[in-house]
Amino acid sequence: MTARFLTDLHLGYSADGERKRLDAPLEYESDVAKRIFVVPAGFETDLASVPRLPLAYMLFGGVGDAAAVVHDYLYTTQKVSRKMADNVLAEAMKVSGVAGWRRGPMWFGVRMFGWLHWKKPKPLQLDSEDFYVG
Repeated sequence: MTARFLTDLHLGYSADGERKRLDAPLEYESDVAKRIFVVPAGFETDLASVPRLPLAYMLFGGVGDAAAVVHDYLYTTQKVSRKMADNVLAEAMKVSGVAGWRRGPMWFGVRMFGWLHWKKPKPLQLDSEDFYVG
C-alpha cells in the first residue's frame, strides 16, 4: 500500500452558499490505517478548522483541503479512533504536499482540541459498509 488520494477533491456549494460540499466521492488510501476511506458525494465539511485570527489563518488556513475533508469524515462517522483519525490527517497532509512546519502545528491542534468536535452528537449517517445483505 502507498498512501495516496485515489480521486481528486471536487467541492461544490452547501446550503449556506459556501464551497464545502463534495460533488463527487473522495477516496483516500491510508498506510497508517491500512485501508481505503471513501468520503461520499454530498458530505459537508468545514475544511480545516483554523481560528480566524489573522496570523493563524494566514499560516494555516486553506491548506490541505482534501486531507481536512477525510479528517472531518472520520470525526463525523467515527469509523476509526480519534487518534487514528488525527494520524490519517497528518499522513494525508504529507501526501498533499503540505510542508512539515504546517503539518506539525495542525496535527498538534487537532490532538489538543479535536475532542471538542469528537464528543458532539453525530447525525446518523449510513453508507454501504453499514449494510449487510444476506
